[in-house]
Amino acid sequence: MSGLRYGWTTGACATAATKAAHAALLTGEFPDPVEITLPKGQRPAFALAVEELGDGWATAGIVKDAGDDPDVTHGALVRSTVRHGEPGSGVVFRAGPGVGTVTRPGLPLDVGEPAINPVPRSMMREVLGGADAVVEISVDGGEELARRTWNPRLGILGGLSILGTTGVVVPYSCSAWIDSIRRGIDVARAAGRVHVAGATGSTSEKVAAELYGLPEDALLDMGDFAGAVLKYLRRHPVPRLTIAGGIGKLAKLAAGHLDLHSKRSQVDFGALAALVADHPETAERVRHANTALDALRICQAAGVPLGDLVASRARDTALGTLRGAPVAVDVVVIDRAGTIVGRAGP
Repeated sequence: MSGLRYGWTTGACATAATKAAHAALLTGEFPDPVEITLPKGQRPAFALAVEELGDGWATAGIVKDAGDDPDVTHGALVRSTVRHGEPGSGVVFRAGPGVGTVTRPGLPLDVGEPAINPVPRSMMREVLGGADAVVEISVDGGEELARRTWNPRLGILGGLSILGTTGVVVPYSCSAWIDSIRRGIDVARAAGRVHVAGATGSTSEKVAAELYGLPEDALLDMGDFAGAVLKYLRRHPVPRLTIAGGIGKLAKLAAGHLDLHSKRSQVDFGALAALVADHPETAERVRHANTALDALRICQAAGVPLGDLVASRARDTALGTLRGAPVAVDVVVIDRAGTIVGRAGP
């Protein structure tokens, strides 16, 4: 991924817009471009896309540039409207159109608060220089964009979250997805859930939810990041975890891989063949299979329970990663049609 262009978080854009709007509120002039200092010392400058000045308020808007990362908010217009606050009130944050509101406990913000995360809040307070102000952050089209994020599942309703711990978007770092997994576990724990499911995709998630009657806030959109789920549960345990996924993804977990993306791990057909070594002819055919699903069909035709064997070995990997944390694990393996083809665990 060398040579890819870094970008800026929604938090950095909101901070720059807030600085510009506040300056205009005080002086009548918008600084353009507007420069801010990020937590690690970088000093990016942002061009303004919106400048609006009214009686006792000012709005500045910045188009988010996520660099070369496939970020859902790339190109979104982030606006900040700043008004004078009551003396001694400090900074009061409000969610404008397209920014969500927290409705469930377990997140780093109280229920009822706008979904503007702690680091962006700190950055905005800093650029306001101790002023008493009301800051309303909005994102054009944010409510629609939020449907493509974890926010509805986390109980953040009405729009996007204003995110970022460094202000910088690193291309393909997947940090936002991993952070969402962690927040999903936090929300499940706060809701008192004793059983959560991490699924590699929508079909396996539906299977796990129906199999165990799990509510939405117990479902973790794990994707390829099995390691992120297991490592966070190691530190913040939930009594039971179901891992659900297709035979290809879980064959990688069975082989010890914690990142299941096709660019970062491959199905090991030798390892699959070793699982069915008691059936030499079938094992040889599995060794030369084209896909994990092909290997599964070979074994099904021979009456060999490859799905169960993959589930068992994947569970071993999960338990090893949990390192004795009090989390009971079961694994459910499905085919492309959503049929359960293997299970292991309690």
